[in-house]
Amino acid sequence: MAASDVTEDRNYTGLCSTGLYGTYQKILYSTVNSTLAVIAIFGNALIVAALQKVSSLRPPSKLLLGCLATTDLCVGLITQPIHTSFLASPEDSKVYYYLNLLFNSLAVIFGGVSLFTLTAISVDRLLALLSGLRYRQVVTLRRAWMLVAAVWLFSLGVALMFFLNFRITLSIISIAMFFCVVTSIVCNTKIYLTLRHHQAQVQDNIYQGRTNGGETSLNVERYKKTVSSALWVQIALGVCYLPYAVVATIFYSNEMHSQLLELLLEAAVSFVLFNSSLNPFLYCWKMKEVRQAVKFTINQLRCFST
Repeated sequence: MAASDVTEDRNYTGLCSTGLYGTYQKILYSTVNSTLAVIAIFGNALIVAALQKVSSLRPPSKLLLGCLATTDLCVGLITQPIHTSFLASPEDSKVYYYLNLLFNSLAVIFGGVSLFTLTAISVDRLLALLSGLRYRQVVTLRRAWMLVAAVWLFSLGVALMFFLNFRITLSIISIAMFFCVVTSIVCNTKIYLTLRHHQAQVQDNIYQGRTNGGETSLNVERYKKTVSSALWVQIALGVCYLPYAVVATIFYSNEMHSQLLELLLEAAVSFVLFNSSLNPFLYCWKMKEVRQAVKFTINQLRCFST
């Protein structure tokens, strides 16, 4: 997620700062973000707990998915409350400025981790398809942990760049986003073409009377489900982040900001935060094992409470 140029412009406000109309908008956005924060906290906490009970996923894949859910959990626990406090703070105050700076820094960290983790999941799925029996040797839990640590450190380093040079930070973010998007597109395209070729081979074998007892077909079907789940999460992230990218580009390319543009920018920020509340529902919808584990976890909580 791109960030506000708070290091160079202390007068930036996400909303209209004058008049009763601006006050109503702040109340609306604060209410919406508070609700989304509660959903993100409980939803992603359930996913993190439920993943411990999912045995169908390999540890490296489970780690990447857990990292994604943990990032969304942090958004609900930390980023959204800070954003709500920022909206409630008086403009032109030090609290307002530093909350805005902290919000943007955290947005870069968590947004960067989410984007890189989704890209890593796409690469992981491609390696699982192309490596065959060597996949377990290539993708290990130790390497997955090293990747996750590197992603967090890189995102933290980019966020710290805010205090040095905003323009350089924005350039790094743009390059990183471009790299992740291109990598994901290439991986998913390769997966699609490989599966299509495999399907043609299976149909040819059936036509010629050669079968393998359905074992390979079953594995391919399970693989398709995991790829589909990851793809849906990527699409959701793209849909939630795209409005902000468009509005922010217009906003920061103009020196004069209209009230409507400021309101659209804040709405786009809320839409980005909405992504963390949406992901748990996507996991439960597209991943049967996760859905069953979440139901089991909820039942356990009910039994414990009674």
